[in-house]
Amino acid sequence: MEIKITAKNIKLTQGLKQFIQARVNKVEHYFEDVAWAQVMLSVEKKINQRADIIIHASNKSTVSASAVETDLYKAIDAAVTKAEAQMKKAKSKSKSKRTAKRAPVMEEMASFGDNMMLPANDVKFSVIKQVEVTPMNPEDAAYEMERLGYSFWMFLDEDSKQINLIFKRLDGTYGLIKPIKRK
Repeated sequence: MEIKITAKNIKLTQGLKQFIQARVNKVEHYFEDVAWAQVMLSVEKKINQRADIIIHASNKSTVSASAVETDLYKAIDAAVTKAEAQMKKAKSKSKSKRTAKRAPVMEEMASFGDNMMLPANDVKFSVIKQVEVTPMNPEDAAYEMERLGYSFWMFLDEDSKQINLIFKRLDGTYGLIKPIKRK
């Protein structure tokens, strides 16, 4: 497997390269068709060491994981562990899909029609969670979201004093939703 390593604000040493290759090569046993992996290392605010790992399989599936730690080696380990968990989950899903019995097409169409006929005002919430919104900047919100393992985070922007939402995109980047007034 080919491993592409990119470092930002970090000197990429030979020992670090060997550590990355050893850790990332371990995930190859989950899928035989791993084409290549991309590892991006960076330092944020001189304290947080960030490791992003994207693994591309030849069957066009991609696994993306990232971690932020105070130690770069811990961040790499955490990101690889997350990628392994995602690959295990994907592998078990593909096995269960192959072994599951297929329902007749008419039953699928009937259940699809039932879902389509639901009235718009029949919305049910299974969980309602009240959250204390704290003022922070988007970078701190992203760090908090990653620390807690969430895929999105709502926060009060310390500059605009408005509620914002930050979310993790499938390509490993972040999205930020800011409210605007309608004219």
